[in-house]
Amino acid sequence: MAKIVNSQEFDSYMTGNSGLVLVDFYADWCGPCKMMAPVVDKIGENYAGKATVIKVNVDNSSDVAARFGIMSIPTFILFKNGNEVKKIIGGVPQERLETAIDENL
Repeated sequence: MAKIVNSQEFDSYMTGNSGLVLVDFYADWCGPCKMMAPVVDKIGENYAGKATVIKVNVDNSSDVAARFGIMSIPTFILFKNGNEVKKIIGGVPQERLETAIDENL
C-alpha cells in the first residue's frame, strides 16, 4: 500500500531516504489516477523493503508539484538517494514502473 504524504512528510522522505522512492503525483478527481491507484499499491507491496512508494495529492501539496514541474497527472517520479532518476507521465502498465525501479535497484 502506498502512503499518501503531505509536503512536510515528502521532504522528510527525500532527506531521510538513501534508497529508491517512487512518488505518484495524483488528484482525487483524476480518472487515470484512480485507474493507477491499485497498480501503485501493488508495486508498494511487491517492492516492500527494496523501494518506498508514496503518493502526493497535487491539490493538497501544490508546492511539491510545482517544485517538480508537474503539469499532467498522474506523473510518477523515481528518486534514488534523493535525486530524480526517472519521470513517467500518464497511466502506464505496471511493468513500465517496475522496470524503472528494477533498473535503479
